[in-house]
Amino acid sequence: MSHIPVHLLKERTNIGMQVKRFTSGLTTSEEQRLAGAHRDDHYIFFVLEKGSASIMIDFQNLDLPESCLYYILPSQVHQRIKNDAGDGWFIAVDTSLIPSECRSVFEGRLFLQQPCPLKNIEMKNCLDLMTLLYDEYQQERNDKFSLMAMHALLKSFLAIVAGYYDLEGSTDSKISRPAQITAQFRNLLASEMRTIKSPSDFAERLNVSETYLSEVIKKATGYPASYWIHQEIIMEAKRLLYYSQLTVKEIAHDLGYTDHSYFSRLFRKVTGMPANEFRGIYQK
Repeated sequence: MSHIPVHLLKERTNIGMQVKRFTSGLTTSEEQRLAGAHRDDHYIFFVLEKGSASIMIDFQNLDLPESCLYYILPSQVHQRIKNDAGDGWFIAVDTSLIPSECRSVFEGRLFLQQPCPLKNIEMKNCLDLMTLLYDEYQQERNDKFSLMAMHALLKSFLAIVAGYYDLEGSTDSKISRPAQITAQFRNLLASEMRTIKSPSDFAERLNVSETYLSEVIKKATGYPASYWIHQEIIMEAKRLLYYSQLTVKEIAHDLGYTDHSYFSRLFRKVTGMPANEFRGIYQK
């Protein structure tokens, strides 16, 4: 394939969301079709109720323990969840249906998001909402009140999930100015990495000084803004090297580099190996 496949939610539903129950060991024909590595143009949320599961996402294999939440962002390359020993819920959501306050929590992390363990009452809250949402979803009615009810239930679920994930973060920094800047930087980095490459340009877009931006990002993550810019670019390069047949020159151009030699040097500096060597190792 020339590019990484992108699965479109509109091909499966016309209401901006899809809700399914999954059971250990059972795979539908649709799930088999979607099993290969891909991106989605929407969010995916998992509520793992019983047992355990795993998922490969951006070259990391994550184990999902019993009683946890997890989500996948549209930009992240992943494969179908492996639920040979797990039962739970799956929900796909169009990004336009996710409130901005929730998106700032989901998208504001510079490190790969981790499973969020749930206490008994938290799991009960999620399951109660999922059951109500699924029952309404299964009605398949097209009247405006049915859709309004589904979206209201969905919004409640998203708010609960964002709240649980927010509690997992630092209590001291979650509402501070540095935390806000870090989240804004992460969101801007994900959407503009092909056109913005320098910390000074990011700082200008965020209306702060370059020095302040780097200090804030380093305090929050241990690394300066320049590190994360390179990490985001190289992660996207790795995805394209592994999951597509684009040449290194084509990948450099896709990522906004007119000088592919400079891009090759950057890739080697960040990863410790040439781009083609990375492709050869990971495609074996």
